[in-house]
Amino acid sequence: MNWVTIGSVALMIGMLVFIYPRMKHAMKNSPKGTQQDWMGFVIPLAAVIGFVVFLVMMVRG
Repeated sequence: MNWVTIGSVALMIGMLVFIYPRMKHAMKNSPKGTQQDWMGFVIPLAAVIGFVVFLVMMVRG
């Protein structure tokens, strides 16, 4: 291990130490998603996955 790797690991650990309390507060105080919110996420995600599968099938075929 060289000094760059050790420095990078130290910075990542420091970043996690500073981010964790804010992340915990954000998770506790964030609004909960409704079924309509989740469907607004799932439908476009399914469309993108379907499009990628379609492109892969076109290249294979």
